[in-house]
Amino acid sequence: MIREQAGQVLAANLRELRGQAGLSLSELARRSGIAKGTLSQLESGTGNPTIETVFSLSNAFHVPVSSLLTERADPGVVLVRSANLDVLSSNAVDLRLLRRVDLTDTVVEIYDQRVRPGAVQHSAGHPGFEHVTVTDGVLRFGPPDEPYVLGPGDYICFPAHRPHIYEAVDGPVTSVLLLQYPSGSAASSVHP
Repeated sequence: MIREQAGQVLAANLRELRGQAGLSLSELARRSGIAKGTLSQLESGTGNPTIETVFSLSNAFHVPVSSLLTERADPGVVLVRSANLDVLSSNAVDLRLLRRVDLTDTVVEIYDQRVRPGAVQHSAGHPGFEHVTVTDGVLRFGPPDEPYVLGPGDYICFPAHRPHIYEAVDGPVTSVLLLQYPSGSAASSVHP
């Protein structure tokens, strides 16, 4: 039921963004590198998106990931229970979007991030900055040729447009990821 609800949110947001941009499924497939059939499944709420798929769509629309994954509601108090969150997974990373915050000149997305050992998550880059705070474990993060090693309590801010990796060094890693889209970036200026 929870995954079904999250799939419906993604489907609605994908349809809305595609309509706003005036894109056909074929054109979105070309821009995102995602098969037209996969996009059709995602729009109908029956697809199973990966981290790579959601970030490809984010880049294709020039919007923050949260524009695809969150409902458009802003209550005074926000309580997020992890049991109610859909998980975006890749070969090495599990992400749970906790909150999107729209500030005057910045969009911030807050994620619960888990990095599994035994694989490396590669990112070609995307708009904004990544802020990472490790809460448990040892994380190798940053440029593929010279990554930083972070332990519990360590924090790093990294320009996300540069290629980067995530790798758990000696067992699983729990961390908080904040994606920041500053004013002037395509991601923050396209979505309200």
